[in-house]
Amino acid sequence: MAAVQGLGSVVTLSSGHSFDSRRGRHRLVLQHQSELSRDYLINGSGQRLTDGAKRSLKFSPGAVLTKAETASGSTSAKSGHELLLFEALREGLEEEMDRDPRVCVIGEDVGHYGGSYKVTKGLAKKYGDLRVLDTPIAENSFTGMAVGAAMTGLRPIVEGMNMGFLLLAYNQISNNCGMLHYTSGGQFTIPTVIRGPGGVGRQLGAEHSQRLESYFQSVPGLQMVACSTPYNAKGLMKAAIRSENPVILFEHVLLYNLKERIPDEEYICSLEEAEMVRPGEHVTILTYSRMRYHVMQAAKTLVNKGYDPEIIDIRSLKPFDLYTIGNSVKKTHRVLIVEECMRTGGIGASLRAAIIENFWDYLDAPIMCLSSQDVPTPYAGPLEEWTVVQPPQIVTAVEQLCK
Repeated sequence: MAAVQGLGSVVTLSSGHSFDSRRGRHRLVLQHQSELSRDYLINGSGQRLTDGAKRSLKFSPGAVLTKAETASGSTSAKSGHELLLFEALREGLEEEMDRDPRVCVIGEDVGHYGGSYKVTKGLAKKYGDLRVLDTPIAENSFTGMAVGAAMTGLRPIVEGMNMGFLLLAYNQISNNCGMLHYTSGGQFTIPTVIRGPGGVGRQLGAEHSQRLESYFQSVPGLQMVACSTPYNAKGLMKAAIRSENPVILFEHVLLYNLKERIPDEEYICSLEEAEMVRPGEHVTILTYSRMRYHVMQAAKTLVNKGYDPEIIDIRSLKPFDLYTIGNSVKKTHRVLIVEECMRTGGIGASLRAAIIENFWDYLDAPIMCLSSQDVPTPYAGPLEEWTVVQPPQIVTAVEQLCK
């Protein structure tokens, strides 16, 4: 566990390693991996605290922000191995390619270059050019080819270099990936994984800073998950590859260098379960991807002010894990949704509607939703930050909810 407090600070990762955040800005295509955003307070694996520790944590002036990960996301500090998030994705992919010869990778620069963010580095040399296939810059063509490959029995993983580029393959993803199982009367399954980096980076510009969760959430037949830690990145990657459904795996461009210790033994994360990040009593905060760390940073302030937030990383963006979410709402009676997606038609809007429909009687206050502004992401750094939810806004929202 470690904190990043401001520009020029030294960022300490859960591994105990550190790096200087004053280095150059994040680039779109990297030979060397980018640094983590300076805005984060990063939660490592951690251990669950006892009730006594929870009470002391709640009011301690020097409180640590977390009550730790749940058992599904926690690992012993004495076992396992440390990986960056992009390395965890690669390890999960490699394990599945070893296990199942039908698994293949298709996309731009995924072969001998190793992927724009090095998720597929070394795989072409190990498995050959037919299983790790470099393609032209033609997203609709190679995504359609992946759908055809899945129909004939392969299990392709599509990387589009940047999720924004896959808008060019929207027809293949929606009309083909999502619907062929139904329109074929169940004769075909489409076990395809569509993955890649997205989200607001550090001055990547509007076209490379898109949050496409809301674009795909209404397409029948698709599942969507968002990874936020090395542990769940690997677990979700393996689960997505094994699924008979088409799965979109959202990765955030600013989380690739997040480090965590993960188990040596094999594990898989459920594609339909949320993760309890921090148990609490006063308010349920629902979030995912990069905003998990903004929420955790805000939680440090909230704990020191005497609030006890329950933080859930929803992970499954479609379908929602209403069992975990509902149990939390029944306990806290207040809900704050924090997302990087746009406010209009975003994940938060759908999640709020689902909570109102299913758990209205348990709410003691209106559901609040903090989302990115409905504008193209500016290139200028200060303006970019203005468009995205920041930790002080989360603190203010919780204070208003708990009045």
